Amino acid sequence: MGQCRNRKRPSQVVTQWPAFDVERTSVRVVLLDVAGRVLLLLTADPEMPEVGQWWELPGGGVEAGESFAQTAVRELAEETGFEFGPADVGEPTWTRDSTYLRRHVRTYQHEVVVTVRSALVAPDPAIDGRTQSELEEYIGHRWWTPEEISAAGDTRFFPGSLAELLPRHLAGEVIDEPFDHWN
Repeated sequence: MGQCRNRKRPSQVVTQWPAFDVERTSVRVVLLDVAGRVLLLLTADPEMPEVGQWWELPGGGVEAGESFAQTAVRELAEETGFEFGPADVGEPTWTRDSTYLRRHVRTYQHEVVVTVRSALVAPDPAIDGRTQSELEEYIGHRWWTPEEISAAGDTRFFPGSLAELLPRHLAGEVIDEPFDHWN
């Protein structure tokens, strides 16, 4: 399960961006509290302040031998301090390919989005498991209702289509998102 199927779309990739520095598979987590709010991390790039700030789902790269569920559990523990088991992780029903520039590194990412449900009400994330770069990049957090995300207007999210696709994801729809050239 820990491998993303080859979803490269060469004709689309070549016309949208010419090269990348890193290619990886990652997992993003829609972490819901007991009231149905979604945890988003306020993020900024300290090496590229001109890109501004955005809100993103927790998550990160799949390590060798990991399943998507194991990656989700590990990333949530590192980025938030919240402890879950692989059985708490929903199926990866939202798949996407994206590219983004962060810290002057262009990443081409094959990504799945999963859901994890917490029995707590808007708990504060811990930061002691974060990497040095996460400590520098994550500058805040907020628990959002799906309706607040949908109504957020010009607010930037990663994934870029979060406001549009989150309701469909939460309704259990299988989503194969078009390529996202995020920045």
